Amino acid sequence: MAGDPYSELGVARNASAEDIQKAFRKLAKELHPDRNPNNKAAEDRFKRVSAAFDLLKDPEKRKKYDAGQMDADGRETYRSGFGGGASQGYGAGARGSFDGIDLDDIFDIFGSGGGGRRTGFSPGGGFGAQAQKGSDLRIKLDIDLMDTIAGNTRRVQLTDGRTLDVTIPKGAKDGQTLRLKGQGAPSPNGRGPHGDALVELSLKPHGVFRVEGNDLHMDLYVSIPDAVLGGKVQAPTPDGPVNVTIAKGSNSGAILRLKGRGGYDGKTGARGDLFAHLVLALPDTLDPDFVAYAEDWRKQAPYLPTHPAMRKK
Repeated sequence: MAGDPYSELGVARNASAEDIQKAFRKLAKELHPDRNPNNKAAEDRFKRVSAAFDLLKDPEKRKKYDAGQMDADGRETYRSGFGGGASQGYGAGARGSFDGIDLDDIFDIFGSGGGGRRTGFSPGGGFGAQAQKGSDLRIKLDIDLMDTIAGNTRRVQLTDGRTLDVTIPKGAKDGQTLRLKGQGAPSPNGRGPHGDALVELSLKPHGVFRVEGNDLHMDLYVSIPDAVLGGKVQAPTPDGPVNVTIAKGSNSGAILRLKGRGGYDGKTGARGDLFAHLVLALPDTLDPDFVAYAEDWRKQAPYLPTHPAMRKK
């Protein structure tokens, strides 16, 4: 059986509605479970105080209680000359809308003064309603290869219209998801944390370099004279052009390794290599003497190219 609601709130029987609200507000702050963790006595008292206010805030229920037509548990004891009729009231689990009470004011412990479990009372939800985290927002962000080599900061627009600056770390990979904690949608009941913003990276193809893990690959075009005679040629890298040595008699398909010129490992920070695949290239306009030499060469010493894997060792 519940106790007398006036005694639970500590007010006189002739207390005004305003006095009842003030008493409830004060006790709710003191007894809320977030301020009294693992305190069963305080939790039970909080329920009784909440139920007492639920009864006394309703003028009709309060009138019936004062007239002896409703007991402290909210059950009607008299109805048109017949007894026994029951209705949801003071003893119905302390559920109510608490009209006229600013719940944000009552439960300010959820703010800077709290730091509790973020559970408790919510309008229409009753005691024990759990805090709900906001949903995550998902977007895709196209990035360039150089963003993954040097790192970068890109501004994105979320689906709710907000803009955020996203830091792309060195070594970021295609398909990687960056989590921006607390930048998602707000809690649906206003009591839980915001969701997160999940930014999925999509690496755009590069015109020169191909990504394979932490390494980069590219085609390095060389002239016939450089391939036959050997020499130094300029090769592009993510850090700028460098000179590389072409061995005498080099052929298409030969590979040069430029150590430490590739991409980054996002976990260790180590850098991969750049592999240059030689491709022999003719000029757009052929010199007549070179054409005559090629014709004479084909007549006197015909050469039949074969795949390297099919050559006899």
